[in-house]
This record gives sequence, structure tokens and C-alpha cells, in this order.
Amino acid sequence: MRVALFITCFNDSLFPEVGKATVTVLERVGVTVEFPAGQTCCGQMHFNSGYRAECVPLVANFASVFAGYDAVVTPSASCASMIRHYHPVIAPDRTPPPVYELCEFLTDVLKVEDVGGYFPHRVAFHRTCHSQRVLRIGDRPQRLLSHVAGLELVELGHPEACCGFGGTFSVKNPDTSAAMGNDKTADVHATGATYLTAADTSCLMHIGGLLSRQQPPVRTVHLAEILAGTA
Repeated sequence: MRVALFITCFNDSLFPEVGKATVTVLERVGVTVEFPAGQTCCGQMHFNSGYRAECVPLVANFASVFAGYDAVVTPSASCASMIRHYHPVIAPDRTPPPVYELCEFLTDVLKVEDVGGYFPHRVAFHRTCHSQRVLRIGDRPQRLLSHVAGLELVELGHPEACCGFGGTFSVKNPDTSAAMGNDKTADVHATGATYLTAADTSCLMHIGGLLSRQQPPVRTVHLAEILAGTA
């Protein structure tokens, strides 16, 4: 199977260690990963902001860069949902290869749940909106986390609640966004967790920014970093 990593522009610019952790996990379970250097943004930010025409070149580039791969794996549920559900709408003549969020690829394609991770901490898991409402990845992340040695997984009191980031929503509606984020951080603190994880660094950045100003300290870490043992 020929597999490519789509790191996403958000991770590439701000959280490159998440892409490295994704490769570490995949290589550990026997997958050889390629990284096409021509990859760019998936166009989600443009599409969500109403700039549909500006999406077309990005969608076309994605289909071209990743042509020929059997699977594209990304550590971002939001970008995976954008590609899978909206690229065919934006440019129906450009068909992308199968794109999987990391948890989906491990559990559904490779049939693997134990990737040999070790993380001896109490961890809360945030179900991001795109992962639950668009991709519908269900309990795949929790199943993977349950096999990480030393990890104590705790449930948030309101797991269905949005963190308030929403990409440009947080820019256009900062007060509402911050209020939603503070509700989420209160939920996190109530669990007694020392770490918060999720399948999207965008949500973790938003929640983490608020947590960094609060006590007791709670760190945010992407799920791939926990599975890889690089956090």
C-alpha cells in the first residue's frame, strides 16, 4: 500500500511535531510513509468563509499532488472532513484518493488499536466537532488511547460541547468564542486531568490558550503525540 502524509498547513506552520508523531506511529506499525512536498492548504478556511472560487485551485492541487496514492493519512479530522465531503462538491472533476484521519486509518484500514504507546498521565479527551459530526469517528480515538500503557482516560462532563474555536468564528465572534472555551476549560478542570488531547490541533490551540492562563495547569497534546510517545 502506498501511503502519503497530509500534514495540513495549520500543523505545518504551528505544530510540525504532530506530523512527525504521525509518521512515527505509522512506521511503528509497519507502514512506509511518503511526504509529497507539493502539498498545500486543503481550502477549508476559504470554503468556510464563502470564498468558494478560491478553493478550486487548492482542491485541484491536492488531487494532483496525491494522485496515485492508495491512502492519504492526516492528523486532522477537520481537514479530512473537508477533503472527503466538500472537495467533490467544489471540483467534481478532480477525484482525490481515499483520505483518512489517523484514528480511522489505524483502526479501520490497518485493524490496529494497540500501537505500543506509553503515557503515564491522567488524560481527558475532547471530541472535536468535525470528528464527531462530520467524520463520525465515534469511539476510535478512545479505543486507541485505552491501549496506551500507563494512561488513565477520563470523560468530560459535556463531551458533545464545541470548544468555541470554529476557525474564523473565533475571529468574527471573539467574545462568544472565549465564553464557549471557558466552559470547556471548566469541564476539563473538573476531571482532574493533567493533559487534554484531541484529534485536531486547532481546537487544542484554542483550549490550550485559555488553559495556559488558568490553574491548575493542564497541558494540551495531540493524540498522535500520545500514541507516538513523543509528548
